[in-house]
Amino acid sequence: MANGSRGRSHESALQVILASAVIAISAALIVTNYFGSGEVATEGQTAARLTQQGGGIAKTETKNTLANAGDSIIATANAADKPRYLDAAWNELHFKPAIDKATNEQCLSCHREILEHKVRKVSPAGVKAEDSLAWYQTLDTYAGEQATFHARHLTMPLANQVMNLKCNFCHQGQDHREEAPGSSATTVAVGNVTLRKQVNPSTSCLLCHGKFPAENMGLEGSWADLREGLESADTPNGCLTCHAEQFRTVRHQVNYLKADAIEALAKEGSSDVCYGCHGGRSWYMQSFPYPRHPWPGMDKEVPEWAKDRPAESQPQYRLSGK
Repeated sequence: MANGSRGRSHESALQVILASAVIAISAALIVTNYFGSGEVATEGQTAARLTQQGGGIAKTETKNTLANAGDSIIATANAADKPRYLDAAWNELHFKPAIDKATNEQCLSCHREILEHKVRKVSPAGVKAEDSLAWYQTLDTYAGEQATFHARHLTMPLANQVMNLKCNFCHQGQDHREEAPGSSATTVAVGNVTLRKQVNPSTSCLLCHGKFPAENMGLEGSWADLREGLESADTPNGCLTCHAEQFRTVRHQVNYLKADAIEALAKEGSSDVCYGCHGGRSWYMQSFPYPRHPWPGMDKEVPEWAKDRPAESQPQYRLSGK
């Protein structure tokens, strides 16, 4: 009697296990068919899948504009039948080395919403944007309404005038599985990745935004306190009191800035043109160790604080022909 009950119990348990296995396999097949396997699809595989689905470029204008983009992500982003999410997310354009050659057009073909977003008209606390000043609006170099972070770096008048930033200047690849690179043997190696961040600020933000290095110039205090003694009606930009002909006169020689435009604007406007980056928008407690490009009349004796400074910019940022 007991043996019979035990046998039926084992038989019932086995049926439950088999039923659970069938359900799990079926669910896995459904999910894989909808989302993809999670493996990186090659350009050929993505193109083949789109062909089978009857996908193609929806707009002739877009096709002509991006004809030379050279990456499947352009075609899939504008396809009549959208690609599977994982095919786009794991496209090689998001990883080294392909991301180093990515153009703004390629990035914005999928991420155009970052430029379409607008700041809140009213904050959660009820403060209207039109009745308040953002910190960046307090500088002479900014004009207009409040704008989003990406707009201020890519499309606003000052950005177009003095910057030559690309999407991949900041976004140099990341791990889509988790923002903790190298956490497992199967983690995709993407190169320059910082824990829990989509960008590495040490190789992007700090190249422009650092602390005002008063101590390097033998000064004491903040620029807000110092500028009054260096500026006048004839010299509206106190920075050029020393930096016009004496010190660090070869600067901004990098491909992500427009050196000539910066110099011209600095001569015309106030020191906010310079201080805006060199202290006025300092997100970090340190100043970036800018390379000391030799300038005419440069002292051959290197000061102690500059002993480890390079004499030229990193190869990827050097101007062609220089």
